[in-house]
Amino acid sequence: VQLVESGGGLVQAGGSLRLSCKVSGSVFPYIMGWYRQAPGLEREMVATSTSVGGAAYADSVKGRATVSRNKAEDMVYLQMDSLKPEDTAVYYCNVVAWGGPQYWGRGTQVTVSS
Repeated sequence: VQLVESGGGLVQAGGSLRLSCKVSGSVFPYIMGWYRQAPGLEREMVATSTSVGGAAYADSVKGRATVSRNKAEDMVYLQMDSLKPEDTAVYYCNVVAWGGPQYWGRGTQVTVSS
């Protein structure tokens, strides 16, 4: 199973970006989502989406982030708007499969300049 993120980069505060994650391999995703880790901090959940339509967001991104998934193509996306310097982190794609196995991507850097 491989998870490959794309879409990170440098963006000015107030801007937007869209992260994408392609999941390949034999997996039946139950939860797909995004986590992030800033230097010196622990990895934290940003947004997750379940296969039955539920979504959860960190308080710090509520109203600014939207997680979506394309089940047919095994893709998950994260749209982030009104970006802040504190959103700077490595963003990781995460999949929890039915039955429990969990997978991670290698991460994509997002840097928000003030």
